[in-house]
Amino acid sequence: MRESNIHVPRGDAVALTRALTRIDSRNPTLAPDAMGEAEIAAALARILSDWGFSTELTDSAPGRPNLVARLGPRESRAMMFMGHLDTVGVEGMTHDPFAADMKDGRIYGRGSADMKSGIASMCVAALRAFESLRGRAKRQIIIAAVTDEEYESLGTRALIDSGVSAECAIITEPTRLAICPAHRGFVWAEIEFTGRAAHGSRYDIGVDAIRHAGLVLAELDELETVTLHGRTHPLLGRASVHASTISGGVGISTYPDRCVLAIERRTIPGETADAILAEIEAVCGRVAARRPELSVSVRLIGAQLPSDVARDAPVVKAVERALRAEDLPAPVEGLSAWTDAALLNDAGIATICFGPGDIALAHSAEEFVPVDEIIRATDVLTRVASDWMTEKD
Repeated sequence: MRESNIHVPRGDAVALTRALTRIDSRNPTLAPDAMGEAEIAAALARILSDWGFSTELTDSAPGRPNLVARLGPRESRAMMFMGHLDTVGVEGMTHDPFAADMKDGRIYGRGSADMKSGIASMCVAALRAFESLRGRAKRQIIIAAVTDEEYESLGTRALIDSGVSAECAIITEPTRLAICPAHRGFVWAEIEFTGRAAHGSRYDIGVDAIRHAGLVLAELDELETVTLHGRTHPLLGRASVHASTISGGVGISTYPDRCVLAIERRTIPGETADAILAEIEAVCGRVAARRPELSVSVRLIGAQLPSDVARDAPVVKAVERALRAEDLPAPVEGLSAWTDAALLNDAGIATICFGPGDIALAHSAEEFVPVDEIIRATDVLTRVASDWMTEKD
């Protein structure tokens, strides 16, 4: 494991954002030439240790460590601030992905918005809150900086399995300083159609697997444009489905004996993977009722749960109070993208998202975070942490 020998002024969230952005922490599953999260985890651990945090690095997979850092009484009730260390690739970016250049009040770089600025804000906020209490902290803040959120969430799964827990959590994903208590989930499914290969002139024996896929696509269009319009969530809008990829056929004069259609079904709270698979099978069943020769199978590729925390949950109210105390608006919104909040909520930790930056810039050719949002996010999270650490159990 390499360790970046970087210096960050104590409690400087902007400097910490730039330092972390300069470290290449691309997810090695998504970028085969990437080094992963080891270097950035070691660097952040050293910085936080120097600042007085208790720190621990534990592999979530070989050479891919999670960082857990703590301030406050170890056996007391905990609030968790969490973020992911990995980023996606840098192909097609219009600026140096690792320079962390500052221009026009913005920091540019891969991960600047998603989500190294969020990690910097939460770490500095915990430090400032703890130091302001001068030994009077009654509860603890846990900092969790995890691996692999961009692919399989190995880091968060390992964190939960290790027994690290908290009463509530804030993931500092980029939300433009909105409070996001809910986000969609997704189900990925593969629909395979089996036909019968034949010469293009032999309509009497050929069975066209691609045309059968088209009939199912027409039913999926009905699902998307009619049925799903009636399934809504107050913060997230409606559920959705789209065709992602399709492949089949071997030649223009041959009936295709196979076609594979991959679809993504974005889910809202209350919908499960089992229910979505049943929904897709019902779509195929409606086609089969008209075309008995249809031969089709449905397979689950992957799924992640949606996330939902009550609008009046204590962790939501805590961030609202802190925003208003800073004379900032306190919008409550749904987050379109999936996050590790779903896993923490499923583990019984009430988790919301709140952080600097815009999720629309994540994974994009131009990624940046406004410096003033880093500062405001840090101020808000400092209030949240201070209020938490001074509450009596």
